[in-house]
Amino acid sequence: MAWDEWEQLKTHAAERQSARMQLNGADGGQNGYGPLAPASKTGDLAVGHDDLVKIGKNAHKLYDHLWDQARVAVPSSDTAASDLSKQGFTLGAGLKHVSDRWDEQLKSLMDACAQISNHMQVTRKVHSGDESYIQRQMSSIDALDAGFDERVGDPGKKNPIYGTPSKK
Repeated sequence: MAWDEWEQLKTHAAERQSARMQLNGADGGQNGYGPLAPASKTGDLAVGHDDLVKIGKNAHKLYDHLWDQARVAVPSSDTAASDLSKQGFTLGAGLKHVSDRWDEQLKSLMDACAQISNHMQVTRKVHSGDESYIQRQMSSIDALDAGFDERVGDPGKKNPIYGTPSKK
Protein backbone atom coordinates (compact mmCIF):
# COMPACT_ATOMS: atom_id res chain seq x y z
CA MET A 1 0.00 0.00 0.00
CA ALA A 2 1.39 3.37 -0.93
CA TRP A 3 2.03 5.97 1.76
CA ASP A 4 -0.32 8.49 0.12
CA GLU A 5 -3.14 5.94 0.14
CA TRP A 6 -2.55 5.27 3.86
CA GLU A 7 -2.70 9.00 4.65
CA GLN A 8 -5.90 9.32 2.62
CA LEU A 9 -7.54 6.45 4.56
CA LYS A 10 -6.54 8.02 7.88
CA THR A 11 -8.01 11.37 6.84
CA HIS A 12 -11.23 9.70 5.71
CA ALA A 13 -11.52 7.82 9.03
CA ALA A 14 -10.97 11.04 11.00
CA GLU A 15 -13.75 12.76 9.03
CA ARG A 16 -16.14 9.90 9.77
CA GLN A 17 -15.20 10.02 13.47
CA SER A 18 -16.17 13.71 13.77
CA ALA A 19 -19.58 13.05 12.21
CA ARG A 20 -20.62 10.51 14.85
CA MET A 21 -23.21 11.26 17.50
CA GLN A 22 -21.80 12.85 20.61
CA LEU A 23 -23.53 12.13 23.89
CA ASN A 24 -23.46 14.36 26.97
CA GLY A 25 -23.71 17.70 25.29
CA ALA A 26 -24.45 17.27 21.60
CA ASP A 27 -27.12 19.95 21.90
CA GLY A 28 -25.68 21.96 24.76
CA GLY A 29 -27.80 20.29 27.45
CA GLN A 30 -31.06 20.96 25.63
CA ASN A 31 -33.15 18.20 24.12
CA GLY A 32 -35.70 20.48 22.49
CA TYR A 33 -37.94 20.22 25.54
CA GLY A 34 -35.87 21.91 28.21
CA PRO A 35 -32.69 21.39 30.16
CA LEU A 36 -31.47 17.89 30.77
CA ALA A 37 -30.31 16.67 34.15
CA PRO A 38 -26.62 17.44 34.58
CA ALA A 39 -24.51 14.51 33.50
CA SER A 40 -21.90 13.15 35.85
CA LYS A 41 -18.28 12.78 34.82
CA THR A 42 -18.98 9.16 33.88
CA GLY A 43 -22.06 9.98 31.79
CA ASP A 44 -24.58 8.28 34.08
CA LEU A 45 -28.27 8.94 33.55
CA ALA A 46 -29.62 11.04 36.39
CA VAL A 47 -33.31 11.31 37.15
CA GLY A 48 -34.24 13.26 40.23
CA HIS A 49 -37.25 12.68 42.40
CA ASP A 50 -38.55 16.13 41.48
CA ASP A 51 -38.60 15.13 37.80
CA LEU A 52 -40.68 12.04 38.53
CA VAL A 53 -43.06 14.00 40.75
CA LYS A 54 -43.62 16.63 38.03
CA ILE A 55 -44.36 14.00 35.39
CA GLY A 56 -46.77 12.20 37.70
CA LYS A 57 -48.55 15.42 38.71
CA ASN A 58 -48.91 16.57 35.10
CA ALA A 59 -50.34 13.19 34.09
CA HIS A 60 -52.82 13.39 36.98
CA LYS A 61 -53.80 16.98 36.02
CA LEU A 62 -54.40 15.86 32.44
CA TYR A 63 -56.52 12.97 33.69
CA ASP A 64 -58.64 15.35 35.81
CA HIS A 65 -58.93 17.82 32.92
CA LEU A 66 -60.10 15.07 30.56
CA TRP A 67 -62.58 13.81 33.16
CA ASP A 68 -64.04 17.26 33.72
CA GLN A 69 -64.11 18.66 30.21
CA ALA A 70 -63.70 16.00 27.54
CA ARG A 71 -66.47 13.63 28.47
CA VAL A 72 -69.54 13.89 26.27
CA ALA A 73 -72.90 13.65 27.93
CA VAL A 74 -73.46 10.06 26.81
CA PRO A 75 -77.17 9.83 27.65
CA SER A 76 -78.00 12.97 25.68
CA SER A 77 -75.95 12.01 22.60
CA ASP A 78 -77.26 8.44 22.69
CA THR A 79 -80.80 9.73 23.06
CA ALA A 80 -80.30 12.13 20.15
CA ALA A 81 -78.83 9.31 18.04
CA SER A 82 -81.76 7.05 18.88
CA ASP A 83 -84.32 9.78 18.09
CA LEU A 84 -82.68 10.55 14.75
CA SER A 85 -82.58 6.86 13.84
CA LYS A 86 -86.30 6.42 14.74
CA GLN A 87 -87.15 9.35 12.50
CA GLY A 88 -85.35 7.68 9.61
CA PHE A 89 -82.19 9.79 9.56
CA THR A 90 -78.98 7.90 8.88
CA LEU A 91 -77.26 10.64 10.83
CA GLY A 92 -78.47 8.86 13.99
CA ALA A 93 -76.27 5.82 13.35
CA GLY A 94 -73.33 8.10 12.55
CA LEU A 95 -73.83 10.09 15.75
CA LYS A 96 -73.98 6.88 17.79
CA HIS A 97 -70.77 5.63 16.12
CA VAL A 98 -68.96 8.91 16.80
CA SER A 99 -70.17 8.93 20.41
CA ASP A 100 -68.98 5.35 20.97
CA ARG A 101 -65.58 5.96 19.37
CA TRP A 102 -65.10 9.19 21.33
CA ASP A 103 -65.87 7.36 24.55
CA GLU A 104 -63.47 4.50 23.71
CA GLN A 105 -60.63 6.85 22.76
CA LEU A 106 -61.17 9.06 25.81
CA LYS A 107 -61.11 6.05 28.14
CA SER A 108 -57.91 4.84 26.48
CA LEU A 109 -56.25 8.25 26.92
CA MET A 110 -57.42 8.56 30.52
CA ASP A 111 -56.13 5.06 31.28
CA ALA A 112 -52.75 6.00 29.84
CA CYS A 113 -52.62 9.16 31.99
CA ALA A 114 -53.54 7.19 35.11
CA GLN A 115 -50.93 4.55 34.30
CA ILE A 116 -48.21 7.19 33.84
CA SER A 117 -49.16 8.90 37.10
CA ASN A 118 -49.20 5.64 39.05
CA HIS A 119 -45.97 4.45 37.44
CA MET A 120 -44.15 7.64 38.42
CA GLN A 121 -45.26 7.22 42.04
CA VAL A 122 -44.09 3.61 42.11
CA THR A 123 -40.85 4.47 40.31
CA ARG A 124 -40.11 7.22 42.81
CA LYS A 125 -40.61 4.84 45.75
CA VAL A 126 -38.56 2.06 44.18
CA HIS A 127 -35.81 4.48 43.15
CA SER A 128 -35.49 5.88 46.66
CA GLY A 129 -35.34 2.34 48.07
CA ASP A 130 -32.65 1.38 45.54
CA GLU A 131 -30.70 4.53 46.34
CA SER A 132 -30.78 3.74 50.05
CA TYR A 133 -29.72 0.13 49.44
CA ILE A 134 -26.81 1.18 47.24
CA GLN A 135 -25.62 3.70 49.84
CA ARG A 136 -25.69 1.04 52.56
CA GLN A 137 -23.78 -1.40 50.38
CA MET A 138 -21.20 1.16 49.36
CA SER A 139 -20.61 2.34 52.93
CA SER A 140 -20.01 -1.24 54.06
CA ILE A 141 -17.55 -1.74 51.20
CA ASP A 142 -15.73 1.45 52.20
CA ALA A 143 -15.45 0.18 55.78
CA LEU A 144 -14.08 -3.15 54.54
CA ASP A 145 -11.61 -1.43 52.24
CA ALA A 146 -10.41 0.81 55.05
CA GLY A 147 -9.97 -2.22 57.31
CA PHE A 148 -7.73 -3.99 54.82
CA ASP A 149 -5.89 -0.94 53.59
CA GLU A 150 -2.56 -0.69 55.37
CA ARG A 151 -2.16 2.90 54.29
CA VAL A 152 -4.96 4.02 56.63
CA GLY A 153 -2.94 3.61 59.83
CA ASP A 154 0.69 4.01 60.71
CA PRO A 155 2.83 0.94 60.00
CA GLY A 156 2.74 -1.45 62.93
CA LYS A 157 -0.20 0.34 64.59
CA LYS A 158 -3.77 -0.86 64.78
CA ASN A 159 -6.06 0.52 62.12
CA PRO A 160 -8.25 3.31 63.61
CA ILE A 161 -11.26 2.10 61.64
CA TYR A 162 -11.75 -0.57 64.31
CA GLY A 163 -11.99 2.00 67.11
CA THR A 164 -10.15 2.07 70.37
CA PRO A 165 -9.54 -1.27 72.01
CA SER A 166 -11.76 -1.94 75.00
CA LYS A 167 -10.07 -2.53 78.35
CA LYS A 168 -11.14 -5.77 79.99
